[in-house]
Amino acid sequence: MVVQSYNPLLRVFPLLVVCFDSFDVILPQSFPSDEGWPFAKYLGACGRMVAVNYVGEELWSFYNAPWEKRVDLAWQLMEIAEQLTNNDFEFALYLLDVSFDNFAVGPRDGKVIIVDAENVLVADKKLIKQNKPENWDVWYESKFDDCDKEACLSFSKEILCSRTTVDHNYYAICQNLLSRHATWRGTSGGLLHDPPAEVSKDGLLGTLLDECANPKKRYGRFKAAKELREYLAQLINKI
Repeated sequence: MVVQSYNPLLRVFPLLVVCFDSFDVILPQSFPSDEGWPFAKYLGACGRMVAVNYVGEELWSFYNAPWEKRVDLAWQLMEIAEQLTNNDFEFALYLLDVSFDNFAVGPRDGKVIIVDAENVLVADKKLIKQNKPENWDVWYESKFDDCDKEACLSFSKEILCSRTTVDHNYYAICQNLLSRHATWRGTSGGLLHDPPAEVSKDGLLGTLLDECANPKKRYGRFKAAKELREYLAQLINKI
């Protein structure tokens, strides 16, 4: 008899699957906010109607917030990207639709929450390691998509479901929310637009954002995402 470690999907699924498209009723139950996951609290469902708690204003409302607030939100977004990519359960939760409207900010604690739990791809990295599909252990770098539309993302579900090391979430957050490539409702420049003079002069923030969104070095996004999280944390501590 083989005893498996705890699997959060068993709350809603009796059988394990390697990869599947989520929908609103699954994630809030399998990865509940009470346990630190960045999703709205699940209250109940009737048919295809799902009830979750109100989590606050959409991220877009903070586009022109004071610099200190935007830096904190950006750090939280990068932390979410890391948590969904690497966690103790070895589930990768890939965000397939990333825009300012798909995140909200708590009115009391200022915590960033994912409000669109429908467009998330869940991959079981333990099963990928067990099944060993072709190139399963080769690091995968998402391709930058410089399209003429808002909130563009380029991805392959087949690849996301067959690799254990993927930079998709870093790419999605940096390209569509934080970097100069982010466009939404006629704006450009991303959440970290117009930084203070001392930050602009330093140049490191722009360099890390560019490498995170559109890396020039092999596996550059993995390193840039880590350094960006650390740099944003440093900025917060200086404020």
